[in-house]
Amino acid sequence: MGNCMEIQVLEEEANKIKFKVIGETHTIGNLLKKELFKDKSVEFAGYVVEHPLIKEAIFTVRTTKKNSRKAINDAIERIREQLDDFVSQVKKI
Repeated sequence: MGNCMEIQVLEEEANKIKFKVIGETHTIGNLLKKELFKDKSVEFAGYVVEHPLIKEAIFTVRTTKKNSRKAINDAIERIREQLDDFVSQVKKI
């Protein structure tokens, strides 16, 4: 079965959001951060794992031209497309 993941919004403004992902650490953190920086409207994207034994990553995303939630959703959609392509390629092996 899959991992249980929970997301909690800690702070939110029009162009800034801080949220906690419970059940994930660097795997999701690095992937999402890297993809967010491909968006020119993302001014800052970062995360911290406060303790190595606790599976929680706290993200902060700040944007200039679009809503921060929109930037995150756009990044997740691009990641989804990349994963779909990866799965398709692996099936050809």
